[in-house]
Amino acid sequence: MDCIHVKGIRAYGYTGYLPEEQVLGQWFEVDVKLWLDLSPAAKSDAIADTVDYRRTIALVQNLIKTSKFALIERLVSKIADTILQECEQLTQVQVTLSKPAAPIPDFDGKISIEVTRTKPDM
Repeated sequence: MDCIHVKGIRAYGYTGYLPEEQVLGQWFEVDVKLWLDLSPAAKSDAIADTVDYRRTIALVQNLIKTSKFALIERLVSKIADTILQECEQLTQVQVTLSKPAAPIPDFDGKISIEVTRTKPDM
């Protein structure tokens, strides 16, 4: 199966376990892998035969900006499920959500969660 990679989608959102995360917000970064058959688009050269990743980027950014969950596990799952529902050509999606500035004392790393979703009828 073919795959489109979209990396580095950034948006400011208000998901987080701590109250200040839901009030002050923070930056999130998302990478997406979209599995589908690209041979129709390769033959037709038509965007209708593939996934318009501009829509995927806008969808991810909108979900980050408008969602207010306690856990990033819920946010990343919501993103994956929505992409899979919105893009009928897709057979599978993988979403990696990173929280670059986790509010953990003495920790300067980032937290990432990766989920993979497949259409049930595939």
